[in-house]
Amino acid sequence: MNPLIGLAKVITRLLAFIGRELVEVRRRPGALASLVFGPFLVMAIFGLGYNGYKKPLPTLLVIPPSSGLPTDVETYRAVAGAGLEIVAVVPDDSTATAMLEAGDVEVVAIAPGNARQTFENGQQSQIEVRVDLADPVQAAYAGLMADQFASAVNREIIERAATESQAEAVQNGLPNATKIPPDVIAAPTKATVVNIAPVIPTVVGYFGPAVLALILQHMAVTLIALSVVRDRTSGVIELFRVSPVSAWEVVAGKILGFGFLCAAIALISLLLLVFGLGVPMLGSAAMLTGVVGLLIVASLGLGLLISIISDSERQAVQLSLLVLLASVFFSGFVLPISEFSAPVRAAAYLIPVTSGIDLIQDVMLRGQIREPWQAMLLAAIGLVLLLACWLLLRRNMARA
Repeated sequence: MNPLIGLAKVITRLLAFIGRELVEVRRRPGALASLVFGPFLVMAIFGLGYNGYKKPLPTLLVIPPSSGLPTDVETYRAVAGAGLEIVAVVPDDSTATAMLEAGDVEVVAIAPGNARQTFENGQQSQIEVRVDLADPVQAAYAGLMADQFASAVNREIIERAATESQAEAVQNGLPNATKIPPDVIAAPTKATVVNIAPVIPTVVGYFGPAVLALILQHMAVTLIALSVVRDRTSGVIELFRVSPVSAWEVVAGKILGFGFLCAAIALISLLLLVFGLGVPMLGSAAMLTGVVGLLIVASLGLGLLISIISDSERQAVQLSLLVLLASVFFSGFVLPISEFSAPVRAAAYLIPVTSGIDLIQDVMLRGQIREPWQAMLLAAIGLVLLLACWLLLRRNMARA
């Protein structure tokens, strides 16, 4: 056979696959519109509704009469900072504990009963902080705010002690004792945060690329998985077995067909993110295209593998949802990858969206890829998945 004729037949079969998948999607315009505008609408509502403001934790202070500490609320509100809202000061902890258990306050700070005497004796006092929070993130935040409050109280105590000591020194004939102000003695250093990132995005600007990566993976996995399972249950795969179509042509046709669809949706979504939600775009379009292409191919390979090992649409949907659930928890979308153990981190990087989120955020928010190995890993995942799908599909399509 003439090689050109054989090549033309292969191209014709691939184009037939691509046309078939695009026609199937075009028959459901509502589903296509939801794939494009659904994530954008969710992100828009999220951006309009979330202001990034952390609500201060209602805090009740217990100041025993014997502590020697001030009992007015305004004194402690001035040093509590923005994380704690001092609602009242009470003399005993029974009332405070009852309010904490009832949910009227979220933090109770109990000052020691002999704080002044303990300090004058050169000993350290203990401030007991009680919380009743089931959310571990909120509990950790409450602990951090309590530590900052304790540090602020310590500075206030040191400042007052320095003021009294300077007054006594002046009375004893040492006028130079007031050379250093008490507030400088209490806090001789102050931290200033300087963010050297190329751009400081909003919450939507930071999570927008991550949402895009997650949506692209889930869309690619679900669409191709359901398509192949539907072909198998409808008998199309049996027709392929007796036709000149080979396994690699099926794999290539599915990848190209859904790849074009996912690429088009990715392009529209990126335009909506950049020009609609104001997400920064510091990197080149070519670099972003390469990253998105690798993510789509790897995700389609994962979906194709799911379709081959699934025996029904229900099982394919269940496995796709499991992949989505794993992606949400282990891709760095919710919790940083660094907070997991080494084995879990290694397994998390086998999910395409894990590297996809980092790479897309790097390109859009930094203008460069900081970890090139993630791009190579994403390419390797896609290659291995496609090779495995081709081998499994070839075995399933083997003629009797």
